[in-house]
Amino acid sequence: MAAYPFTPIWNCGITLLVNEEGILIKDNVKRIQVELPEGVQLVGAAKTRSAEEVIEAIEAGLTIIGHNYVQEAERLFHAVSHPVKWHMIGHLQSNKAKKAAAIFDMVETVDSMKLAKAIDRACKGLNKTMPILLEINSGEEVQKAGVMPENAAQLLQEISTLSHVKIRGLMTMGPFTGDPEEARPYFRKTKMLFDELNALNLDRVELSLLSMGMSNSYEIAIEEGANLVRIGTKLFGERV
Repeated sequence: MAAYPFTPIWNCGITLLVNEEGILIKDNVKRIQVELPEGVQLVGAAKTRSAEEVIEAIEAGLTIIGHNYVQEAERLFHAVSHPVKWHMIGHLQSNKAKKAAAIFDMVETVDSMKLAKAIDRACKGLNKTMPILLEINSGEEVQKAGVMPENAAQLLQEISTLSHVKIRGLMTMGPFTGDPEEARPYFRKTKMLFDELNALNLDRVELSLLSMGMSNSYEIAIEEGANLVRIGTKLFGERV
């Protein structure tokens, strides 16, 4: 099991995981799901989490597992037999697209035609179509992944010509700051871009999903229009 501040307890033969405050993972999942507005989907960010932790979250009602790394996700994928959706939420290298296509049900982090083509080729071989989100570099930070907002429309048009990917929306990380309120302008900018791109009415483009916000900022993201939120720490506890 991963080294996290969780301790297994046994109740009627069922193993549950609790953190140092005695809070169950299942309670975190249920509480957050109740708090989320109608129409907002929860993605459980499972980077470095154990299969036991993820299974407990799934059994509490989590239906979408997000992961940042293909190799780690592959191990978790084979350890978890529950019928859930798997989202790639970390930067994906083109040379790992084939393996990612076999694991994931959505890639949220497409930011180039090169990557989109690699996913398209991999999915053609699997006879599947991959829903994708276009990752927007809303902070316009040159060292960060994501397409710059001013280049998003062109990339969207280029990707729309591919047969085995389906553009479903946008995703952004936003700059990492301690104050979640500081992320609001970047979420707002991404929502405005989302609306502008939707107004283009491009063929084979169906923008309905806006993935924004993590454990410290998802409430702000929802206020600014997010309908997918990627939460890890508030589900599973702090990493140590």
